[in-house]
Amino acid sequence: MSATTKDAHTAVAPQSYGSGMNNLPDAADQKGKLADAEPLTDGPNIGDFHQMGRASWYGRGFHGRKTANGERFDMHALTAAHRTLPLGSYVRVTNPATNDTVVVKINDRGPYARGRVIDLSYAAAKILHLAHIGTARVKIEGLTQREAKAEMKEILASNQSDSNEK
Repeated sequence: MSATTKDAHTAVAPQSYGSGMNNLPDAADQKGKLADAEPLTDGPNIGDFHQMGRASWYGRGFHGRKTANGERFDMHALTAAHRTLPLGSYVRVTNPATNDTVVVKINDRGPYARGRVIDLSYAAAKILHLAHIGTARVKIEGLTQREAKAEMKEILASNQSDSNEK
């Protein structure tokens, strides 16, 4: 049985952070409003998202496999899996026990282990000093696109100054 266009407009997809059927614009209201359209951005803004919970990490066993957004998982990149945050969004993850912080891109879905809220790449877990212990309680803060870009520039500048000192 094939789906019709009408079915596609009335189907209800799984809900994720910041989504909801009431947030969708009415198609009739959109005609002729292209001039009022917002400029395209590099990804979603989730600046109002905050969460506390247990983080875990994944690495070698998944290295090279496709992630939910189609990228290949790189255990050495600063990425993470979250159940509901929009793919392509950025979050700041803090380990309150050590005050270590890392910014990661959400590019996968998970974690699937009970009681965990985020799965970090090995590189992110290493920065937060939880790679050896496996899991830790963390604070997750969503970033706006402007904040994410500023954080990335700072990280790049820091990496360049580190390589120039060698």
